[in-house]
Amino acid sequence: MNKVTQRLLGPLTLLTLVATVILGLWVTPKATMHDGGGDLVRMLYVHPALAWVALYVSFGTTTIASALYLWKRTRSDTMDRVAYCAMEVSVLFIALTLITGSIWGRPTWGVWWAWDARLTSTAILLVLALGYLALRRANDDPQTRARRSAVYGILVALNVPIIHFAVTWWKSLHQNATVLTVSGKVSVHGSMLWTLLLSFIAFTLWYFWLLRARYRLEVRSDQAMQSHLAAAVVERQREGA
Repeated sequence: MNKVTQRLLGPLTLLTLVATVILGLWVTPKATMHDGGGDLVRMLYVHPALAWVALYVSFGTTTIASALYLWKRTRSDTMDRVAYCAMEVSVLFIALTLITGSIWGRPTWGVWWAWDARLTSTAILLVLALGYLALRRANDDPQTRARRSAVYGILVALNVPIIHFAVTWWKSLHQNATVLTVSGKVSVHGSMLWTLLLSFIAFTLWYFWLLRARYRLEVRSDQAMQSHLAAAVVERQREGA
């Protein structure tokens, strides 16, 4: 990411998020849908975008970075850090996806939580992602930790296709595709469609902004650790002398 892109990322993220809020709350109309009417439909501009980032963008980042680390030609500390930071941010978005899904589901299904195939598999993904973070803390050797984390991260990502196809593989309370139906026809139109697409852009930019910020913190933490170890070695050498 070049300097120009880094400088524009924050303002673009803020601009698109604000535009999504304005369009979603005051411009787009209320609607009567199969999953609820009135203002409930405004969750359409929050929950699907969060799920998009939580499942596809963040785990896509983790999987690619993990695979690049396992491949000797592209193995580097950068890839390990990216995979780790992406998984941390992913935990946030998975949790937000489950929370907003429960808020949307309460007036629709009559309960805050249902043991639906997609909901349950998403909750399992959150547990597996937390297990990844725990695995990072269970290994002191950097290379061992990075290698095991990369393998585990790729295995965890295998749950994403299960979540995606859960609504078609099993009987599910969760609605099917919001934008494109099985026949390929768009199911929303007009300002609702444009606001929905804008929300996907806004939350994706937010994800990369958080990832960049978390990566910077991780680099600083590693540098501080290396400085501390170097100072400790020098101190031991002085004591030995």
